[in-house]
Amino acid sequence: MWVTGSAAMAGGRRHHTAGFSLLELMAALAIAGLVMALAVPSTLRMYENIRYRQAVRDVVTLFASARYEALHSGRAQAVEVDPRERSVRFADTVNVLPDSVAMTVHSASELNRGGVGVIRFYAEGGASGGGVDITSANGAGVSITVDWLLGSVTQETYAAR
Repeated sequence: MWVTGSAAMAGGRRHHTAGFSLLELMAALAIAGLVMALAVPSTLRMYENIRYRQAVRDVVTLFASARYEALHSGRAQAVEVDPRERSVRFADTVNVLPDSVAMTVHSASELNRGGVGVIRFYAEGGASGGGVDITSANGAGVSITVDWLLGSVTQETYAAR
């Protein structure tokens, strides 16, 4: 009888030593490689989706903050939206959207400043109206609308175009 490295003969009985064979290690590494090959792309998509959703929340929150500040302070408040820089600015807060999203602004042309759209919220609760479309890398997106009469901020999703 042949004795391998994983077993030794002593008194006619086999004693197994601790450890794994090369075949077992190769099988475990192959399975781990397959799991990683499947998990990494979906993790990247999930990360981009989280960043997209956070960008939408940030824009809605800035609009709501500007509306609240206009009502609270009794003075008009402006939100500046720069689609080229993918940034939204209110007071000292600037939110820059991730590179993977596109942004389009719809606002009153009288208020715009050199390619930057301005949406103004007034002290009596109204607004100049307008909105922002945020499109994800897959073409689906969210249209955030500011009502000119009530100043309310709503959002509506749309499928890939």
